[in-house]
Amino acid sequence: MYVNRHLETVLQKASKMFGAVLVTGPRQVGKTTLLRNFSRGAAYVTLDDPMQLHAAIEEPSTFFKDNDPPVFVDEIQYAPNLFPYIKMQVDEKQGKGLFYLSGSQQFKLMKNVGESLAGRLGVLNLLGFSMREYQKSSFNEAFLPTQEYFARRKAELKPLSYDELWKLIHRGSMPDLLLNEDYDWQLFYASYVKTYIERDVRELTQVGDEVKFIKFMIATASVTGQLLNLTSLARDVGISVTTAERWLSILVTSNIVYLLKPYANNVLKRAVKTPKLYFLDTGLAAYLTKWTTAAVLKNGAMAGAFFETFVIAEIIKSYYNQGIAEPPLYFYRDKEQQEIDLLIEDNGVLYPLEMKKHADPKVSDTKAFAVLDSIPGIQRGCGGVICTYDKLVTLKDNDKVIPIAYI
Repeated sequence: MYVNRHLETVLQKASKMFGAVLVTGPRQVGKTTLLRNFSRGAAYVTLDDPMQLHAAIEEPSTFFKDNDPPVFVDEIQYAPNLFPYIKMQVDEKQGKGLFYLSGSQQFKLMKNVGESLAGRLGVLNLLGFSMREYQKSSFNEAFLPTQEYFARRKAELKPLSYDELWKLIHRGSMPDLLLNEDYDWQLFYASYVKTYIERDVRELTQVGDEVKFIKFMIATASVTGQLLNLTSLARDVGISVTTAERWLSILVTSNIVYLLKPYANNVLKRAVKTPKLYFLDTGLAAYLTKWTTAAVLKNGAMAGAFFETFVIAEIIKSYYNQGIAEPPLYFYRDKEQQEIDLLIEDNGVLYPLEMKKHADPKVSDTKAFAVLDSIPGIQRGCGGVICTYDKLVTLKDNDKVIPIAYI
């Protein structure tokens, strides 16, 4: 059963603008399914096929004579030597939507893309199902806590109970798991980690100690929602800080982990410069940190961190699904421990947000928002507390209690 993905709208635009379109993202989030459904009529080649891979590597100059565009090349990262020939074909044919490409190994892929196809390629990022996609909602706007956004969102609002929310946070966003309730969660993620290590990490980055790399993944999952501390991660795993930095870059560029940047401004001398770390799939983070059921997770010590991680990931998806590769998302924290979980910047306006897993937010939860008033040239927009309360209500002035169903 095919579920419409919200990225399709942008994919349609990109295919009319560029000779080639690349969809990147983690393993098993539905890149192949999306592109096969979208590029009907185009030839399909997967470089998971040893014979096709051999032809692509050994005879790249004739590869597209046997696979004439329009063509969808799956797992393109296995044959980066094809990129110059794709460029030649795009330049020669002067057409749009000639090549559809997918790849889950962005850390290898993007270097080759940048060198070969700059200006000829539309690059889109696909993550797992968003909550909106899971609920089969057609609403597809980037999240922004304005009155206008809430009015449009309310028209298509689908409620989510507290138990359903935690089931979704624990289950994760992988389409196969969400579409097949009988699939074993533990078995799925065990296989996922094994495949990720063997196919993406080992083949392309020569990680010497796979056991330690898995331990590193577990260590990063255990600090989701926290300020990045590479020294601490390296010490916990027993590796050098240099190795920790390299391994983290693998997790980031393969869309396993997202680093939320601190808001930077020349006036904010006391703001921290360290990013916050978030897993992009809460199911994978729960598996790695051994939260084996939704009931245990929602009552556990990491419940707040997982709720915040889920919200951040959902907001990131809302921007990716609009084709926005670099979402204007930040956080604020200073040396006085004043912190704003999320800042969304739009046209010079900063929209401050807090995340609370409880259902009774207080005005004090927005106290740190006042720090924005001290930044010259910055206008503070509407804000609020994203939480598990079920009604959108005013908390104070322009700040609202925002039910998680509204993201």
